[in-house]
Amino acid sequence: MATPRTVLVIGGGAAGNAATILLRRAGITVDLIEAQADGNATAGSGITLQGNALRVLRELGVWDQVEKSGYGFDAVGITAPDGTVLHVADDLRTGGDDLPATVGMQRPRLQRILSDAVRASGAGIRLGVRAVSLAQPPDDPGVTVRFTDGTEGRYDLVIAADGLGSATRAAIGITDRPEPTGMAVWRIAAPRPAGVTRTDLAFGGPAYIAGYCPTGDDTLYAYVVEANRDRAALPRASYADEMRALARHYGGNWPEITAHITDPSQVNYTWCDRMLVEGSWHRGRVVLTGDAAHCCPPTLAQGAALSLEDSWVLAQLLTSTDTWDDALLQAYYERRITRVRPVVEASVQIGQWQIDGVRDADVPGLMGRTMTMLRELP
Repeated sequence: MATPRTVLVIGGGAAGNAATILLRRAGITVDLIEAQADGNATAGSGITLQGNALRVLRELGVWDQVEKSGYGFDAVGITAPDGTVLHVADDLRTGGDDLPATVGMQRPRLQRILSDAVRASGAGIRLGVRAVSLAQPPDDPGVTVRFTDGTEGRYDLVIAADGLGSATRAAIGITDRPEPTGMAVWRIAAPRPAGVTRTDLAFGGPAYIAGYCPTGDDTLYAYVVEANRDRAALPRASYADEMRALARHYGGNWPEITAHITDPSQVNYTWCDRMLVEGSWHRGRVVLTGDAAHCCPPTLAQGAALSLEDSWVLAQLLTSTDTWDDALLQAYYERRITRVRPVVEASVQIGQWQIDGVRDADVPGLMGRTMTMLRELP
């Protein structure tokens, strides 16, 4: 690029890390701030990465590490609550035939891989730091940012990758906020029974879904989806008991998994939300990416994939021209919204069918159409 550029990335999750790595590769000066002092390195239990996510991770140069650290597979099983396998379907390789359909891995491990790649890129990294204010004077095309550590910086662009509760989104006047879908998920990392070689999903029983995903040679993460409950009525010390009470109704590999649901500090409980910012994802020189712009329940396991795709597309556009203006940032939105909207809508619809108890819903058809669309390049 003819003109040196400086970018601030707010948020050190998948979207923020991906944007940082790709922009640094193009020679752009990037500072990344992350509110968590530990760099968010220990958050979460497991993650399901489908092929379109793997395609971006390969572009980031970390696919070899992801492949070695995770567990790849190409099928999904549907079981009865007692563990009887009712159907096994081949998963579509949405990242192309040269990548697995799915890789499960421990979420903290993925975070470490991406964080290490950010450090290796030469980006400026500050942990435990937030943006206090973002000023965009009419006579200056950039953004002046004040930080919680008392410093200040001017940037040509600010990328808001600060997640569902994005403070940056609110600060630039976008009023959209995540809304509960009525579902919630209990998750835990556990040892992998020898028979678990793919994701299996049980429908029926006391939960909407009981499933698990292998994340390595000897690990998996398990999840149980139910109607959301008042979080204030669920003390942290009860988490293992609550998840175990649901999981004990499932057979097959579940008894072995359930035996390890003992430590409440290892159980995660989250409500499922939905949000899709419409019209544009930017105000001036501040642009949203990832969960700051959209979120959906994990019924299609596309949250991380869409976030990674966002940053890949944004980086492509930013590095293809020396003119960073409203037209370029609106082109980013237009390119992404046609892909993100059907995934958000399908994910919400599948969850709503489960909440409503619709037994003849065409879940396989909707999933198949959506995943086929995702096979195309973003």
